[in-house]
Amino acid sequence: MSTSRRERTQDACPGVLRTHPAADGALARLRLPGGRLAPRAARELAACARELGDGHLELTSRGNVQIRGLADGAAVALAGRARAVGLLPSDTHERIRNIVASPLSGRGPGGRDVRGLVAALDEGLRADPVLAALPGRVLFAVDDGSGDLEGIPADLALRAQPGGRTLVCVAGETLALRVPDLVAVPALLAAARAFVDRVAAGGPAASAWRVAELPDGRDQLLAAAAGVAATAGALVADDRPVTPGTSIPGMSTGRSKRPASPGAQPGAHAQRDGRWALTALVPLGRLRADQLDLVAGIAERLEDASVGGDQGTAGAGALVVTPWRSVVLLDLTAAQLADVRTRLAAAGLVVEEDSGWLGVTSCAGRPGCARALADVRRDATRVALAAGAGARRPALPVHWSGCGRRCGQPSGAVAEVVAQPDGYHVRAGSLASSAPFVVTWAPDAPVPVGAAGDGDREPGVVDWSALVDAVTEARELHRRETG
Repeated sequence: MSTSRRERTQDACPGVLRTHPAADGALARLRLPGGRLAPRAARELAACARELGDGHLELTSRGNVQIRGLADGAAVALAGRARAVGLLPSDTHERIRNIVASPLSGRGPGGRDVRGLVAALDEGLRADPVLAALPGRVLFAVDDGSGDLEGIPADLALRAQPGGRTLVCVAGETLALRVPDLVAVPALLAAARAFVDRVAAGGPAASAWRVAELPDGRDQLLAAAAGVAATAGALVADDRPVTPGTSIPGMSTGRSKRPASPGAQPGAHAQRDGRWALTALVPLGRLRADQLDLVAGIAERLEDASVGGDQGTAGAGALVVTPWRSVVLLDLTAAQLADVRTRLAAAGLVVEEDSGWLGVTSCAGRPGCARALADVRRDATRVALAAGAGARRPALPVHWSGCGRRCGQPSGAVAEVVAQPDGYHVRAGSLASSAPFVVTWAPDAPVPVGAAGDGDREPGVVDWSALVDAVTEARELHRRETG
């Protein structure tokens, strides 16, 4: 769940140059526009996680990465190493480069290649001094036309269309502009500048971190985009209303019925050139340094194999980090696929379509967060492993939260498991009629931090089977009540 400026007076989104102080040390976040990560940069990140952090890279819901457990002074070293491999190209704009993109762009069967749009958008953001004032929570999306980003709650989005056209979309607006590709990025940047101006003007809009939080005036953002296109003589005169109940591409309503993105589904996905992409889900988004080294090494060999070849996009950017906390390896041959799949599974990454890890997310929990009442990662892991593989996939994803703030909870319908002073409160959060089922802490467990008392150890759960049953029931309840 987001925390708006109504609750905090400053934008607290971390970067590398301004870290977040956590209970386990400083946290630094590095942006990966479009999720693209070069093997050399991936190896350096793995080394930084080992030498400066807690040995893990955390994948975020925006396709970025973060390192926890940084000691005093470690962020300075991290910044220098990130610059050396191209991960920190701008000091002034580092926290606004939040761009998600279709992970199979240029390879998937249902879309166009939008990597050029992503690169142009990132370059345009960094080149505009005005846009350095964008809040770090603003999210851009670039959909290749397949609609695979439809569930992503973007603020400003592009969606490729046939015939060299692109839709320009603004969160909360039911109109989208259709413009030629060459005008799409300038139009979207104009909308972003209009958002900055709207917030800077003061009044109720000054409290908005996200476009959807503007009390009014979102149409002004779209008008700014249209003005740029019209000046270029490029606006196509068929800007069109979106059917009620249907998301504008890249604008989440939580009602999308499209098949899940290949980035959200572990396993093999056919590319249009006859090769394969392999998606590996990272349990709870915690990627060990050795796992990243393995993935980087595979991507490096894929890219090296394409040098001098005639494969077009083959091997170019073979590693993608996705907003579904997965990594995707591209351009695998059928012979390579089986071997890579086996190696990733042996390393603890999820490549099976029916894994109990599907749809499971959590906040940091204890001990990393001082607000948390429980080690939710430990408990989510135990429940996910208990669910096992082979069962029918539940209707709802499930998010585990260490306190009532519900940090990192996905948008849309989700089952909630929230640590409270008396135990875990489990409910299908999308249903107003769903009262929480409480699985209480063991009577002899120490009092969790935040409850009455001064306990400093982990609380225990009375009955693990009861917790497994409660979580399963919450995830299935949505299916039964919504039909």
